[in-house]
Amino acid sequence: MAAKFQLIPGGTVTTPMGFSAGAAHAGIKTRGDRVLDLGILYSEVSCAVAGVLTTNKVKAAPVVVCQERLPVKKARAIVVNSGCANACTSEQGLSDAKEMTSLVAKKLGIPVAEVFVASTGVIGVPLPMTRVRTGIDRIVLSRDGGHQLARAILTTDTNPKQIAFSTKVGNTKITVGGIAKGAGMIFPNMATLLCFLTTDAKLDPRLAEWALRGAVDASFNMISVDNDTSTNDTVLLMASGLAGNQPIKDGSAEAEAFKAVLQEVCVYLAKRVVRGGEGATRLIEVRVEGAASEKDARLAARAVASSSLVKSAIHGADPNWGRILAAVGRSGAEIDQSKVDLYMDEVNVLKAGCPVQFDVEKARQVLKREEVPVRVCLNLGGDTAVAWGCDLSADYVAINSAYAT
Repeated sequence: MAAKFQLIPGGTVTTPMGFSAGAAHAGIKTRGDRVLDLGILYSEVSCAVAGVLTTNKVKAAPVVVCQERLPVKKARAIVVNSGCANACTSEQGLSDAKEMTSLVAKKLGIPVAEVFVASTGVIGVPLPMTRVRTGIDRIVLSRDGGHQLARAILTTDTNPKQIAFSTKVGNTKITVGGIAKGAGMIFPNMATLLCFLTTDAKLDPRLAEWALRGAVDASFNMISVDNDTSTNDTVLLMASGLAGNQPIKDGSAEAEAFKAVLQEVCVYLAKRVVRGGEGATRLIEVRVEGAASEKDARLAARAVASSSLVKSAIHGADPNWGRILAAVGRSGAEIDQSKVDLYMDEVNVLKAGCPVQFDVEKARQVLKREEVPVRVCLNLGGDTAVAWGCDLSADYVAINSAYAT
């Protein structure tokens, strides 16, 4: 991690100034008697807001509500549930999503137009609104409630994902915090992903949008657990401005500092999503170097990270490098096979397109690590990209064969 970012121990989405959160057990999830499944993130002041939403043409009701409210560029709260996606639930689903925001607006005494909503869970099931209403009423907000909220948004995730970093913009210390969930439906853009980001920096609303899109593109858009895209992907950034800095505008040194720390938070959370993928036992980092363009580097890296054959080989610690090269070849990136070098960490398995005699057992040991580095050198230019994936195990099939039941 670069020295200019300071990791805040125990940091979460409520670490930046002005934010609080809370969660409750509403009984939306089918498993666990006291599992948190409903939560609220709240700002004591109106925030600049930006969002990146699913690219799936089938959009859940909460995504539609967020789409309608994002152009106003103001937010005070987010209400979120897990256990039910509220997707493919017709007009009733849209009404339920809007009612969730109305209930929170009334509870907190804020404009309903500044309340956003997100859901995750099983598709095609209506929200149990009686339980939701009771649950919202029971939520108690606190400054350290981000830890509760990080647990409340989980579905098949094994662990909560949360982080906060601080940095200097000009002479002002600012903080960025975030939480995320995601374990399946991870690819090609974002995931069955919910991510809520906060900062106490004062941002020009246009910078908030551009910075978020850039950070998501370098993080959540570069991960793969499987080859599905969710109906509910939602990433929201709220900026309270309580750090007291002058508004940060794009093109300034302060803007670059903010973009860098926001990307650091998003990359951390994205890697945690992959590490906690359904059935995952290994994190795979694919680095493509020497591409003719950034687009080509991204295409090749994502193709390797998302390949079921590569994922399966790494799960079995089988150094079958041909699968990696085949994924690069079908990615759409420009390649010259006679120039490609391929490494499994320090083990060189292909040089200038020709197989290298390598220590198979050493390569197997690389593939057995919790973090598996793969490096592909195309030797055609100067562009680089990094993508992250996880291995594909029998547990992934087991989890998804009974997800709804």
